[in-house]
Amino acid sequence: MTYLIIRLATLGNVAMTVPVIASLSKRYPNDRFIIASKKDLAAMFASMPNVEFREVDNHLGWKGVFAIWRAWRDEVDAVIDLQDLPRTRLFDWLMRLSGKRVTKVRYGRFHKHLITKFGIWKKALPSEFDRYADAFRRAGLETDDRFNAIPKNTAAAKKVIERFGEKDGRWIGLAPFAKSKSNMLPYRVTKEIIERLTEDKKTRVFLFGAGKIECEMLRQWSTVFPNTTSVAGQLKLKDELELMRMLDVMICMDSANQHLSSLVGLRAISVWCATHPMIGFAGWKQNPDDIIQRHDLRCRPCTCHGINHCRYGNYACRQIEAETIVKQI
Repeated sequence: MTYLIIRLATLGNVAMTVPVIASLSKRYPNDRFIIASKKDLAAMFASMPNVEFREVDNHLGWKGVFAIWRAWRDEVDAVIDLQDLPRTRLFDWLMRLSGKRVTKVRYGRFHKHLITKFGIWKKALPSEFDRYADAFRRAGLETDDRFNAIPKNTAAAKKVIERFGEKDGRWIGLAPFAKSKSNMLPYRVTKEIIERLTEDKKTRVFLFGAGKIECEMLRQWSTVFPNTTSVAGQLKLKDELELMRMLDVMICMDSANQHLSSLVGLRAISVWCATHPMIGFAGWKQNPDDIIQRHDLRCRPCTCHGINHCRYGNYACRQIEAETIVKQI
């Protein structure tokens, strides 16, 4: 059987599919799995022999939907849609017309809306990993939770050592940014964390990020603080993953770096501001004690993925002191 798995965005969400798909790859070695996702993410699936990665434009237009349907309809036996957007729904409908079985993920968007808008909160929601596993189960595929880390990429690890040298002392990763203001610590706090960590001469801090503005800001910080190196926008994903594998810990927001850390078995100390781990986006096998958040705010969570405004205008959820994070390290 050939299964088409659709998960176009975002980086963090695609990374969250890896533990589940790795399980499928091992349990069903005679089946073929095609991952349709955004560009440059193939490194996460490279170690799975029966998994094939295909790049699809994240902003796929209607013409593009018909094009990939015509190209793949005879190749695929079943579709598992882990995206569930209007464009993928059209593709699903076309595949059903072609006689293919289609299974869609159940994201529980209504329940999440009740929590973020009205504070109706009874218990923790299923994790995204559970939702993905449920979609595969309804497609007739069983999964397990044995995944711990993707295999080491020896060539990429060698490149990392050549570029940054052999590890000496403690290496700490810091990914201070997120797409939304409500998911980030104030710059003042982030800089204080770097300053506190680099007081120890045997500690080296690596700054992770993406985007032009972020990369430039992190580059400037790396010139100000000692023993600090910015790798933002400088590494391919496979190299970035191997650098993460060499770290002792990653400090990150509720962002993609939490999930990338999980793929290499790296401990992640994650900071949650407007969002909340109980909605289902905590990292794979990460320690709940490493989650840092404000427990005294009744307005949390006000979003599932981050927003650029606060209903009260004070962003109280971001008021977390550097000392709290440094102590956890």
